[in-house]
Amino acid sequence: MSTVTHADVVIAGAGIGGLTAALALHAQGVKKILVLEAASEIRQLGVGINIQPPAIAELTALGLGGALAAIGIATRELRYLDHAGKTLWTEPRGIAAGNKFPQYSIHRGKLQMLLFDTVRERLGVDAVRTGIRLHTFEEMRDGIRVYAHDRVADATVTFDAGALIGADGMHSAVLSQLHPERTQLSAAKVRMWRGVTETGAFLDGRTMIVANDEHSSRLVAYPISPSHTKEGRALVNWVCLVPDATHGLPVDTDWNYTGRLEDVLPHYANWDFGWLDVADLLMRSNLILQYPMVDRDPLGSWGTGRVTLLGDAAHLMYPVGAHGGSQAIVDAITLAAELGRAELTQADDTAAALRRYENVRRPATSEVIHANRNRDSAERAVAKRTDPDKTAAFEAITSTYSTIVERPSASGEQVVSRNYSNTASAD
Repeated sequence: MSTVTHADVVIAGAGIGGLTAALALHAQGVKKILVLEAASEIRQLGVGINIQPPAIAELTALGLGGALAAIGIATRELRYLDHAGKTLWTEPRGIAAGNKFPQYSIHRGKLQMLLFDTVRERLGVDAVRTGIRLHTFEEMRDGIRVYAHDRVADATVTFDAGALIGADGMHSAVLSQLHPERTQLSAAKVRMWRGVTETGAFLDGRTMIVANDEHSSRLVAYPISPSHTKEGRALVNWVCLVPDATHGLPVDTDWNYTGRLEDVLPHYANWDFGWLDVADLLMRSNLILQYPMVDRDPLGSWGTGRVTLLGDAAHLMYPVGAHGGSQAIVDAITLAAELGRAELTQADDTAAALRRYENVRRPATSEVIHANRNRDSAERAVAKRTDPDKTAAFEAITSTYSTIVERPSASGEQVVSRNYSNTASAD
């Protein structure tokens, strides 16, 4: 008979959302938290990500402010360009926009490793179990029983918990069991490539750019390494997005599919801003990844009983507006605030806490999903226009978007109740 491991909360997935949830639950006084990660090893992988000020405020309250400042770029400005490098519109970001906390452009792998190391430091080295892929779960009279596969032992392992959090990403096993009819992804018919390139100075070292041509090919680029900036250089995260109605990746493709330079380069061969040769930027990237541009229609509900969803598993959204990771962090903090005042041995109390969390976060993230779709289509429509002055159009698009995603319910402001009793230190 297999041994059953007991926990107060089991979290499926050791991504940004799952690890933040573990830290926040611990800070709220939840004693036994176990994170199950399907990958055999958590390593510094991936490319860049932006984390918005409300999420940075919460991570800072968890004692990570100094560490974030050491590995992230405090983004000052978003600049819209055409394919020749002409500035069409600029928008202040982070502290420059009047926020109390910065917007950080950061290497996703560095952020994940920071969270992972902090979880192990505060919760114990066994708090994250790697090589464990969740398959199914069932609700018992006194909790949730989780069945998973241990890749090392090649055996089924069992976990009992007061609550289960599905933070297991785009292809979530928890979502598949909760909503088997709602796992379908919605494709944007856009091919998307990502890479990271070392360059000379990138503007002032704190500016991100979004450039479009008349074919709606788009480049998003921003520096992600403060150590490079101090040396007068830049480590630039770049994303290329090209409309393609017939040859995009299958929507079930993984996030780490290797892309080819010869596929992306022709779309940007003549892009040269003077201060940045875009073709050279792409050619000198050590690795090119190709991603599906997908989201999922908002769910009418997330969980049931002692089970809920978090992050991409709950609300997969287009990578437009740089809010995906931030929404997962706000999910995690809101969830911890509710579960932290629940009696996890009581089914009704636990379920009520999870439904309160969902009632706050589900409507807010649904709005962001639709806002990202609308912003993507609106920016592409403006890019196709032939008139030289598109400033007013971009200003209207960003203003409308900010009104939706920066309202308290979506950003997390005035929603999260901090009561961190077990935070190691606050910066």
